[in-house]
Amino acid sequence: MKLLGLLRLAERTLAVGIFLAMVALFFVNVLSRQFGSIASDFAWVEEAVRLMGLFLVFLTLGLALERDRHVGVDTWRDRIAAATRLPLRRIIDVVGFCFSIYVVWLSWRMTMFVMSTGQSSPTLNVAIFWIYLAPTIGFALVALRYALSFFGLIDRFAEQQESVE
Repeated sequence: MKLLGLLRLAERTLAVGIFLAMVALFFVNVLSRQFGSIASDFAWVEEAVRLMGLFLVFLTLGLALERDRHVGVDTWRDRIAAATRLPLRRIIDVVGFCFSIYVVWLSWRMTMFVMSTGQSSPTLNVAIFWIYLAPTIGFALVALRYALSFFGLIDRFAEQQESVE
């Protein structure tokens, strides 16, 4: 659990750092447009912010799942579970884990393919495979959370239950 706490801290720190860097870069970009002579020097900012936004979304997927912030129809799920006595939350965890692992596998294959082509971005001159690595990392973090939920190491429904009571 200490390792999970460190992972949460790293995810939050990266998310906040990326977000603040995005805000700062956009601010600098707006200022550079006010002074027309230097605006062309900051053409890379928009591409950098898009790449950062992509990583921001995928890095926070696991945190959102752990706090039960993903879209779901709770009343429907709970009614079915009560009526059928099926362990529906565990079934959801297994299906979510399997799907996440499948997406990790697909995105890893795509990342390796793009890496083999040697493509680079036009303004940043960064290898394009980094764009494809974001879903690989993000869905690996989601798969981890589904597995932890399945084995009872985290209760991703705890906040939901508190709000109902």
